[in-house]
Amino acid sequence: MVIKYGNRLIDFSQPKVMGIVNVTPDSFYNESRVSSASSILKKVEGMVSEGVDIIDIGAYSSRPMAENIGAQEEMKRLMVALEVIVKHFPDIALSVDTFRSEVATFAVKNYGVGIINDISGGTLDNCMFETIADLGVAYILMHIKGNPQTMQTRCDYTNVMAEVIDFLQKRVHQLHLLGVNDVIIDPGFGFAKTKEQNFSLLKNLNLFSAIQAPLLVGVSRKSMICKTLNVTPEEALNGTTAVHYKALIGGANILRVHDVKEAKQTIAIFEAVK
Repeated sequence: MVIKYGNRLIDFSQPKVMGIVNVTPDSFYNESRVSSASSILKKVEGMVSEGVDIIDIGAYSSRPMAENIGAQEEMKRLMVALEVIVKHFPDIALSVDTFRSEVATFAVKNYGVGIINDISGGTLDNCMFETIADLGVAYILMHIKGNPQTMQTRCDYTNVMAEVIDFLQKRVHQLHLLGVNDVIIDPGFGFAKTKEQNFSLLKNLNLFSAIQAPLLVGVSRKSMICKTLNVTPEEALNGTTAVHYKALIGGANILRVHDVKEAKQTIAIFEAVK
């Protein structure tokens, strides 16, 4: 459970926290949105002080029915964030959340980003896998059907657990054939899944260990929690913490979160119990 990041290794034998920085105007959780250099710096400073392990920067909102912006606008937004983060926190591990190989190349070659977080698992850009192989960076492979504009109409499964595992296994194999060995898997909570399907994945999370790759779970303040508790994303922190603990029991190696301090505390309690 180790991946290469630049000239160092990230060891997932103890769970890590990935902090979300959205340089978008329309991400589903208002508090995650930042746009100016000063607001980005303030958010990252807060996460670093709380012990974040990886910063994940997204410039394309992947919430259901989000606006479909072009690559140039995505890179323009990313540039603002990457400039300030690399300047003030040159040693922090950085991930860029994009499904476009062009954007991945821009982030890696200009700012030294070491992880590409692809919500599409390579399905929305046929060049992505080859690009990752050429760039020599770590890759987060997520399960989805369709795209952010259509995914909520694609929740048809015979067996959601088996189909998600099959998708991830086959695509991990494709990456390995290309020489990409630093792969993290993500079941894609909320992406082309109903609330019930999301909880089925959570209940059986331990089965993803068969793929033998670090496992990322991204459930922070998502609708599976909000719908269950009848709360807004702003009110979903307690529910998020409960789901995070269940995810850790199921073998999660990375929690992708809006709230770093609470996630670190959850991991500390989990480690003490374990």
